[in-house]
Amino acid sequence: MRKVYVERLPVPVLAGLVRTVWVQRTGDAPYVQRHLPTGGMELHFPAGGRPRLLGPLTAARLEIIPPRTTLVGVRFRPGAAPPLPVPLDDLVDQHVDLADGRLAEAVATAGSPERALEIIQALLPVRAVDPLVTEAVRRLMPWHPVDIDTLAGDLALSPSQLRRRCRQAVGVSPKVLQRTLRFQGFLALAQAGAGSPAGLAADAGYADQAHLNRECRRLTGLTPRALLGGSLEACACGHDHTASSLPFLRDSFKNSPAGCP
Repeated sequence: MRKVYVERLPVPVLAGLVRTVWVQRTGDAPYVQRHLPTGGMELHFPAGGRPRLLGPLTAARLEIIPPRTTLVGVRFRPGAAPPLPVPLDDLVDQHVDLADGRLAEAVATAGSPERALEIIQALLPVRAVDPLVTEAVRRLMPWHPVDIDTLAGDLALSPSQLRRRCRQAVGVSPKVLQRTLRFQGFLALAQAGAGSPAGLAADAGYADQAHLNRECRRLTGLTPRALLGGSLEACACGHDHTASSLPFLRDSFKNSPAGCP
């Protein structure tokens, strides 16, 4: 069985809630998956198994996926999530089973991973998103350097109110979310082949290369080059993350002087 990982953009109706959907097949050996912080949560649907929820991460989480396993997944944007059994901030850095038999059955009877993704997106229950947090997330993207206290004032909140709203809707504090989104911006630029290491660090909002190196180790356990396999144009795992990168690249281009790449 050949290893496969394919990301796709979600259906249009979910575009404001879901960052990407994906299909993964492991080969004939166990696969070590390094889950990275994205600012959001994920749903994983292994064929023949129970759906699992990966809560918002503050550091990398390693998972050994058995050989000859097929999974389909949904990666949410920060602040978006399906109905949850516990408050979202209780799920930070957690990987838990979900008791949603309807979705599990849909995956089991879909006939193919691609069809399973179609069914999941059609059936996916999603809770309402806090519009204030949505605006906060937009302002915390790496191309919008902003102080957290200033952001709170702009949203007519106190810093403590913003932290509470953010923890309730996203699971982490605004500062942790800002750090995560900045790193995701770096990954998006790197995999788009957008420049040298030092240039990418500056474009993503890091003070310098050393700052990027520290944050990369904090969030992933690896240096940037080790994470990207010695290349700043590809992920070391060999996966194509173009769909995940698009929200960051589009936002970057809108805020560039020319408004384009």
